[in-house]
Amino acid sequence: MSPPAMAMTDDFDARDQTDMFQKGVKHLFENGVNKLPKKYILPVSDRPNVDKQHPNVANSNLKLPIIDFAELQGPNRSQILNSLSSACQEYGFFQVVNHGIPIEVIKNMIDVSGRFFGMSYEERAKYMTADMSSPVRYGTSFNQTKDSVFSWRDFLKLICNPLPEVLPRWPSSPVDFRELAANYAKETKNLFLKITEAILESLGVWGASSDKTGESDDEILKQFENGSQLMVVNCFPPCPEPDLTLGMPPHSDYGFLTLVLQDGVEGLQIQHKGKWITVEPMLNSFVVNVGDHLEIFSNGRYKSVLHRVLVNPAKPRLSVATLHSLPFDRMVGPSPKLIDEANPRRYMDTDFATFLEYISSREPKKKNFLESRKLT
Repeated sequence: MSPPAMAMTDDFDARDQTDMFQKGVKHLFENGVNKLPKKYILPVSDRPNVDKQHPNVANSNLKLPIIDFAELQGPNRSQILNSLSSACQEYGFFQVVNHGIPIEVIKNMIDVSGRFFGMSYEERAKYMTADMSSPVRYGTSFNQTKDSVFSWRDFLKLICNPLPEVLPRWPSSPVDFRELAANYAKETKNLFLKITEAILESLGVWGASSDKTGESDDEILKQFENGSQLMVVNCFPPCPEPDLTLGMPPHSDYGFLTLVLQDGVEGLQIQHKGKWITVEPMLNSFVVNVGDHLEIFSNGRYKSVLHRVLVNPAKPRLSVATLHSLPFDRMVGPSPKLIDEANPRRYMDTDFATFLEYISSREPKKKNFLESRKLT
């Protein structure tokens, strides 16, 4: 069903316009916007180029390297670890299948996310806050207090740990939201830990001597078990002029690993060899990408890659990203096991507070935070 018609022009009162933007793109769509407001129009150089002949846009979609998680548990583990290492070095992304998370948990998360964004604006707005440390935060764009041009996205961000403490703060509507989202958070945390163990092994860190660090494998993994987990539910409504804007601008993720669940509609693009390539969605699988913290931890061996999101003129799109890393107060630096004379330290230590201060003080662009951590 089409949203109710609304005359949306550049001439209506500026205060009404600002108020409308702060309410988000779902609210705009529901009120029948049929022309992209100026606040969402990117400079020509930053627009997604739909012309396939453009030198910075690839002519085909990308099938990411596929990691069969079930194979990691079998006799082909070393071969799968090599594939994992190659994917992290060449693409910074891979796709996980046979991951062991029940399909019902995945479908329930997509379903309840759609129902959350299907509620009235007044219901959604109960969770709107500018406090970036809030356990639950509803908002729009990327950083609506700093963005000079808004992105065509609304989001619900949920801090997931410690779950018993934050769960009572999560949305109480729809009535089954907390239960279904908590189940999903637990399952993705377990999957993250298993993938992280494989990542550490592929780097040669897991099972290596702890002489340099004084930290055993169990202690390293324990840090991740108690680590940060942020769930971001993204809503990208149909956009009247998708060639003029983006759902999310080019960026890298701050954490160690991000697990992304897509609803089957194309939109995610990664930068590979200087070109933007659309990732083909695979239902019930997870797109996993290297975050800034893993690039730092690996001393640059694994790459945190720029990615962005296109929007669609006809189809809505939902995605659920869970960003995982070490505890917020834990410093992240290159593993001492990966530093020697041939491979000197390339990054300074950092923590979540430093990242939060950085993005709170400026408009986020590309990989600027990661670049700020480099020593050379």
